[in-house]
Amino acid sequence: MNPITSFLVFVCFVAGLAMTQWVSNYLALVFFGAAIFIALALKMANAWEKFVILRMGKLQSVKGPGLFVIIPVIDNVIAVIDGRIQTTAFNAEQALTRDTVPVNVDAIIFWHVHDAEKAALAITNYREAIDRVAQTSLREMIGSSMLAALLSDRKEADEQLKDEIAKKTSPWGISVSSVEIRDVAIPEALQDAMSRQAQAEREKQARVILGSAEAAIAGKFVEAADIYAGHPAALQLRAMNIIYETTKERGATILIPSSMVDSLNPSVTGLALSLATKQMPDAGAASPQSAA
Repeated sequence: MNPITSFLVFVCFVAGLAMTQWVSNYLALVFFGAAIFIALALKMANAWEKFVILRMGKLQSVKGPGLFVIIPVIDNVIAVIDGRIQTTAFNAEQALTRDTVPVNVDAIIFWHVHDAEKAALAITNYREAIDRVAQTSLREMIGSSMLAALLSDRKEADEQLKDEIAKKTSPWGISVSSVEIRDVAIPEALQDAMSRQAQAEREKQARVILGSAEAAIAGKFVEAADIYAGHPAALQLRAMNIIYETTKERGATILIPSSMVDSLNPSVTGLALSLATKQMPDAGAASPQSAA
């Protein structure tokens, strides 16, 4: 009983008691009868409620929100429908995917009643029916989906499930706002296998990237070799720069072969060779004189 009806019933009942004490018992019966009538006839629906009323077994009207009056005994409120958005959690355990992998899926559906008359008359218990339909649709969706698609394309699976459930519940006056898959659990053995597969794929990609880098480096080395072959002085400067870079650290001792030092100083080497060639003829000319 709503607060307004309760208040009016209380007022009539108190007035009837007062009439029995100071006025007339017959008048008191009138107030008592009014209290009973108000209690049975005056109804109030909240902003989110719809009252489905049958009159002598036939649909009379759908009332609400606000105050309204029904005829006691003749009219009967068979259902009070909540029009707010509601949620229903459902799941599917050990459901087989298209590639025969058992999975456990948890989901939640957001729905509301858009037609109170259909929800009250077209089905016995629409809340229980929504739960059953959601579970059945979820199993059908899992059975038609590959595991990889189910794990990666959550939004597409949500939309598919929403459309399927909405198509079944629409004749009952129920609209589906959205469906969200919360969790997809797969067997631990399969998780380990998928983890190893993912690790192998990453290692494969890493090796491919490393090979590409090596090929690029080799190509650059070939280009550098061609440049150094045409410009020996550039190669010597590069070698000297490498030695300079390695001697930056204090206290470092570096052993360099003499042949490498000679190659890094061609002017000195050329000067030594020219002096040697000059000294050889002079020595040959001095020997006859000494003999004479």
